[in-house]
Amino acid sequence: MLLCPLDYRYGRKEIKTIFSEENRLLTQLKIEAALARAHAKLGNIPKESAMEITKKADLKYVSNERVKQIEAETKHDVMSVVKALSEQCGEAGKYVHLGATSNDIIDTASAVQIKEALDLLDKDLDKLIATLAKMAKKHRKTLMVGRTHGQFAIPTTFGFKIAGYLSEVMRHKERLAEMRSRICVGKMSGAIGTGAALGPKVLEIQDMVMADLGLGVEEAATQIVCRDRYAELVSFLAITCTSCERYSTEIRNLQRSEIMEVAEAFDAKKQVGSSTMAQKRNPVISENICGLSRIVRAFVTPALEDMVLWHERDLTNSSAERFILPHVMVLSDEILVKMEQVFSGLVVYEKNMLRNIESANGMIMAEPVMMALVSKGIGRQDAHEIVRSSSMKAEETGKSFKDMLLKDKQVAKLIKKEELEKVMDPRNYIGVAPELTDKVVEKAKIVLNKK
Repeated sequence: MLLCPLDYRYGRKEIKTIFSEENRLLTQLKIEAALARAHAKLGNIPKESAMEITKKADLKYVSNERVKQIEAETKHDVMSVVKALSEQCGEAGKYVHLGATSNDIIDTASAVQIKEALDLLDKDLDKLIATLAKMAKKHRKTLMVGRTHGQFAIPTTFGFKIAGYLSEVMRHKERLAEMRSRICVGKMSGAIGTGAALGPKVLEIQDMVMADLGLGVEEAATQIVCRDRYAELVSFLAITCTSCERYSTEIRNLQRSEIMEVAEAFDAKKQVGSSTMAQKRNPVISENICGLSRIVRAFVTPALEDMVLWHERDLTNSSAERFILPHVMVLSDEILVKMEQVFSGLVVYEKNMLRNIESANGMIMAEPVMMALVSKGIGRQDAHEIVRSSSMKAEETGKSFKDMLLKDKQVAKLIKKEELEKVMDPRNYIGVAPELTDKVVEKAKIVLNKK
């Protein structure tokens, strides 16, 4: 019986494989093998024994079924793996897990999984960056109205809006790179982290194992890798996914029937928008991203609470992390992939963007008019009041903002109709939006070329 939606609805095979039950066991077996090899290199155990342990540290020899069978008796997950591996290794089995504690295996296995998952997420970010850069460049001068408080503000360009998203995603890529060394960390220092059972060469053993696995070392472990690392990871993923929710929310708003400036791609031949309202073309992927992002954010609190353990450790974090790590990694990948799909297929209705600008009846050009009056010698506050009162009159009478301005004696005296029309042309009031967009796009090229 399938219960979790990750099993039947969400998540790509690539990342779900990393956090699968089978791969979890295989990763733990690899770590036991790496420990045996480190012992052998230092002369602590026979090389032949390490070779045998390495050979048998594979799902061909150690099955999930056998591990579960032993766990049903021992009530201990890691000891079940140790016993299942040991019984396959013959005489060499006595060296399995030598000097280690459970979380040497558990936390190091988690670090390996996280490392592999972050590699996928990094590629997801690259693909999203490339798609956003292409869209920003294409629409660097595509005129649209900017909105604040849900109201018309002043003109902007669609490319500049996308450039803002692009810049944010590139920051997420920077964050991922910066935190890798803090997150992808394991330990091989035994109970309480002192390394006593591993002997005088414990630091060499730990360095060898982590180098073998491509991981960093927890400098001063308790019995576990310190959970501020996991809290940082989950917080990073929550921030990244919340950014995607922000973009998706904007797309959903801009796809509203009365706005309709952009829309998700829709397969008109096959796709169904509603089971009863057959005309519907809903932004379902963007809505899905928003919903899943909330789930990722919800794991931040338990990840923070898992930092607070009794003394050198307790088990209150263990059960929570079995949910947290797979879910946040799988869902983050799902969200980033879907976000790229939304943008790569996004339909941009430039004519509707112009239509909505025109529907403002000139009101969105209040600021440039104010600035033009200031340039003619009127004080800024006085100019503001002239523009404000004219806009109120236009609102009340239903006449154009421009007509109300021309009826104002001060405006008529200082600005001719032709000049006012030029001032009120939205194309002349997008500032350096295209140039700023170009800069962000160029930065994206540099970021992607560093790969």
